[in-house]
Amino acid sequence: MENTSTNKSVYKAITDLMIQDVPTYANKFFYSLGFLSMTSFMLLLLTGILMVSVGPDWWLTSSLGVYVRSIHLWATQAFIFFIFLHLLIVFLTSGFKGPRKITWVIGVIMLIFVFAETEFGYILRGDYSSQWRGLQASDFYNGAGLGHLINNLNSVQIYGIHIALLPLLLVLLLSSHYLLIKIKGIAKPYRQDVESHIVKADHTILFLRGIALTVIILVLAFFFQSPFIAPYTVQSVAKDDPGLVAKTLIKEFDRSSETATYINNIKPYTFDSREVFIASPYQKYLESNSGYDFYGQFNSQDQSTQNKNLKDAIEYFDKNGTITTNGSRNPVISVVNALVMMGQSGLYEDSLKGQSLPKGTTYATRFLADTGVLEARAEKLKITTSDYGMVKEESGVIPPGAWWLLPIGILN
Repeated sequence: MENTSTNKSVYKAITDLMIQDVPTYANKFFYSLGFLSMTSFMLLLLTGILMVSVGPDWWLTSSLGVYVRSIHLWATQAFIFFIFLHLLIVFLTSGFKGPRKITWVIGVIMLIFVFAETEFGYILRGDYSSQWRGLQASDFYNGAGLGHLINNLNSVQIYGIHIALLPLLLVLLLSSHYLLIKIKGIAKPYRQDVESHIVKADHTILFLRGIALTVIILVLAFFFQSPFIAPYTVQSVAKDDPGLVAKTLIKEFDRSSETATYINNIKPYTFDSREVFIASPYQKYLESNSGYDFYGQFNSQDQSTQNKNLKDAIEYFDKNGTITTNGSRNPVISVVNALVMMGQSGLYEDSLKGQSLPKGTTYATRFLADTGVLEARAEKLKITTSDYGMVKEESGVIPPGAWWLLPIGILN
């Protein structure tokens, strides 16, 4: 009896915060779309907090973690779907007119932030898709001149935006939006010939609809899980194709790589590719191996000798030169050999991540982009920009991808 009494008290406390008196038509389904959006948002908050608390390894590898990640994905789909539907109904019924204009404006602003929140979420998913989307979105921000403010390859920054900044903004906007509705009431019919009278809001049916939506999301997440394609790492590429990594290192060495020559309105990648991708990792290599300093030998040479060694190294690896532990008369080849083997052990990527703190995975992702493996996989999966890749998932239409970006995809 005590539990029943407590449940009733909690239920009453919640319903007391809600709108009590509404026009007769406000108890119909299409007037509960805002509540269903909020239900989806609550699911997103709960699953998001759980995922952040346990970490990426859990939501990528554990069966329970994969299920929670799938709930998060389907809740995202529901959240945006009901926001769109809610805005459409408000527009068609002229509910945005008169004293409720500010409520409509807040709703539209909230939708923009929701778009940003979902895209940052895709970037943090931890699979190949997140690598590719992050790279493409970075080009978007860089081209818009915002690359110095928002770096989608900076996992530290994106985590902060996705799990703290934007959720707080959305909670503030949702609260303001609902408070204005509660103060001003449900919009009256825009046609004078439509009769309506005030009745008590049916909170029970509202909660039942919310519970039904939650059950649907849980079932969809069980049968249609969030897709996963293993992300690339420098280690995996170095093991599969050491020659490709060697050729990329040469480009970083002579500063001819895509990162070194990147220009897109504002150049956000201002670091020296030779320093980041060659000198610093090689110093780590020397610290752990105590070998001869071939990079120091290269730096002690005159410019013409350096240029010749670089040219000879390019020709050597273009002809599929062997990766070996034996030293070479050419210091560039020796340095690259050492770094490729460092890459195969996983230490090279660790060195890049260590350098880029607090920039997260910026250096590692840029190096992978320079190898060309990210773009090649995107073309194979048909998720390039020209294939509406930012709109769909890699494995098909179920679960749906970011379908709300279709207008941008068509423009691209």
